[in-house]
Amino acid sequence: MIFENFITFLSKVLFFSGLVNDKNSFPKPLSKKEELAYFQKFWQGDLQAKDVLIRHNLRLVAHVVKKYNGAAEADDLISCGTIGLIKAINSYKADKGTQISTYASRCIENEVLMFLRVSKKHQQVGSLNESLGDDHDGNEICLVDIITDGREQSDIDEVMHRQLMQKLVQAMRERLNEREFKIISLRYGLDDHVALPQREVAKQLNISRSYISRIEKHALEIVQQIVREPAFKDFR
Repeated sequence: MIFENFITFLSKVLFFSGLVNDKNSFPKPLSKKEELAYFQKFWQGDLQAKDVLIRHNLRLVAHVVKKYNGAAEADDLISCGTIGLIKAINSYKADKGTQISTYASRCIENEVLMFLRVSKKHQQVGSLNESLGDDHDGNEICLVDIITDGREQSDIDEVMHRQLMQKLVQAMRERLNEREFKIISLRYGLDDHVALPQREVAKQLNISRSYISRIEKHALEIVQQIVREPAFKDFR
């Protein structure tokens, strides 16, 4: 569950930071000329250009993750897909002859497959033939399909995610005050805690739910700043 909680937390930071503002109204895709222009700016160090590339490819994320509707919560699929998109933009090379949409689609799908595989592994699934839902064509998706699809790369990605998680948690511990870190840890199941709703956190800390909400919002603003730093470029 630790990995799933981290994905949920990271997606919250991404949504909070404005990369994904309205999941039902994504910006229109860029033209090939515009896309190349923004990539050139990004390759020269312009992170605002990178944000533009992410926002204008979110429709691609929504399209790819439709295949896995029913296998997990829609928000989790979109969040994981967005992380895959960010990885694709970070590593895309135009001189390889592959279109960004093709390359990004593979990265998005790999990220979703890894999330589904790890999620099911921690739920003590009894059968490899257990149904995870249907894809957009009505074909049944089973656990065995996910486990056998890119397992080696999935294992590598999971290790990398865990390393990034440890790095971010350590930075949060250093930058947040004790109460902020405690609340974020309890809310999102970080630092060996179980994820709790705001009302349960408020009850445990004996403070109001509205105060919890204000502290959480301020803490997320700080985490957003941390994620924007060069040391955490793989998150962006």
